Amino acid sequence: MLKISNLHAGYGKVEVLHGISLEVPKGRVVTLIGSNGAGKTTTMRAVSGMIAPREGNITLGETDITGKESYHIAKLGLAHSPEGRRVFATMTVNDNLLLGAFPRFTGSRAKGDVNADLERAMEYFPRLKERRTQLAGTLSGGEQQMLAMARAMMMNPDVVLLDEPSMGLAPILVEEVFHIISRLRQEGVTMLLVEQFAAAALNVSDYGYVLENGRIAVHGPADKLKNDPAVKAAYLGGH
Repeated sequence: MLKISNLHAGYGKVEVLHGISLEVPKGRVVTLIGSNGAGKTTTMRAVSGMIAPREGNITLGETDITGKESYHIAKLGLAHSPEGRRVFATMTVNDNLLLGAFPRFTGSRAKGDVNADLERAMEYFPRLKERRTQLAGTLSGGEQQMLAMARAMMMNPDVVLLDEPSMGLAPILVEEVFHIISRLRQEGVTMLLVEQFAAAALNVSDYGYVLENGRIAVHGPADKLKNDPAVKAAYLGGH
């Protein structure tokens, strides 16, 4: 569904990614773990068109999306819930969610039943239902993160990128976010997940890649990575 081959990317003269390759099969959750500065967010930005790759290829389904503009990639079915939430603070929760469905109103994505999906999002995220008429900027950090995730789902995407969904959240909200990711996985939603809590990410994933200094150091089924001594020692707090 999503395939990255020999991806090189960076900022200015600094190359952050040095030829990484990974694959996200349809209906699977794949996680990308690594320390700060390893290149996880750069990977997400290159995939969604926020930065242009210097070399390599990115395909979504059968379509080469390498270097395409973000809006074009979104139309093709890729939704990005970015690091730092980035909700539209002066718009209501409801309007933020409807904006997520914008490609469905313009005909670039199958419209389906937007209202039913809106209610489904509220059911997934009850806190948003309680605050649907509030301005997004008045929500707590955890509520804004839930809104960013729900907004991405409103596009009815083929693939969802979730970049650090638990960043800055209280432990109880982190648990809630991972419960939602697990539920979406059970429903067959295809996701690429970048997450600081490596153990929690591997628990809700089918497959994982470990990124070190812009290169894939190791990869394999999530259960196998959880028990890999080197991965445990470096990222899971094991010995």
